[in-house]
Amino acid sequence: MSDTSPTASMVEAFESQRDRLRAVAYRMLGSHADAEDVVQEAWLRLSRQDTAAIQNLVGWLTTVVGRISLDVLRSRQARPEASYDDRLPEFVVTLDDGPAPEEGVLLADSVGLALFVVLESLRPNERLAFVLHDLFAVPFDEIGKILGKSTDAAKMLASRARRKVQAADRPTRVERGRREVVQAFLAAARDGDFEELLRVLDPEVSLTVDTPAGVVVTLGATKVAAGAQLAAGAAPLGRAAFVNGRPGVISWREDGSPLSVLAFTVIDGRITDITAVVDPAKLGLMDLPDPRECRRGQSPPVRAVKASGSVGPGQAATASGRSTS
Repeated sequence: MSDTSPTASMVEAFESQRDRLRAVAYRMLGSHADAEDVVQEAWLRLSRQDTAAIQNLVGWLTTVVGRISLDVLRSRQARPEASYDDRLPEFVVTLDDGPAPEEGVLLADSVGLALFVVLESLRPNERLAFVLHDLFAVPFDEIGKILGKSTDAAKMLASRARRKVQAADRPTRVERGRREVVQAFLAAARDGDFEELLRVLDPEVSLTVDTPAGVVVTLGATKVAAGAQLAAGAAPLGRAAFVNGRPGVISWREDGSPLSVLAFTVIDGRITDITAVVDPAKLGLMDLPDPRECRRGQSPPVRAVKASGSVGPGQAATASGRSTS
């Protein structure tokens, strides 16, 4: 009977792949905590294996991480009410100092994380095929084995996912237009201009607010516009920002503690998605800019919509963590 206890060489080989495996799991799941759990599970499975029988350790580990991540994605799809919080990608926030991104430099991680907005719309099989092949150059035959499908089927899944990603993607030269749409939305909310709000909102816009009690989701331009109107009067002074590479707004309380972070997805001149975090615990975990930097005029001021009040009349976060209307 082979000895399957971890050896020094096994530990060294695994550690050499840990960062890559974590990156694969993170792009699959959009959560650092879940990615760490997946990598740890991969290690446990490796430690129970006879490594002498593994001809390609890198491929074996990638396959294991892919399969575990796929199981997590399918579980989320089956039980969305229990996992919606986990599917909100973690925010990377940088101040918008004025010039369009093509005139300055965005953090590479921010640009990459913007993909999560689109990746969340993909089915688990599509997401795995796209992430593994297009982001990590895993061959389609290996992806097919993970999915239990043929190589051609894996290619079709990746191609379908790629088309969805490309349809939602836009060159950076139009980023200025995206920011102008967001500014128009904020101005319309401040002025109570309901018609202008409807003009800049996609009819099927989704507003997701991460509150201390859970996640509240509002669907449809009419309800989102009505909520924005109601909340605008109490809106705090905020500053324009880039949130995961998307135009957004960050606001603080008078004592300098963060109040909210909003991120907007703009496609074809209309806002299709608004994601807001108002949960103090989660805001406290973000690496947010110092509000004193904004007072020095390093970022253009905006009148932010108070996300906690913009979910529309009669809505509240539920104990289960998700409310849709």
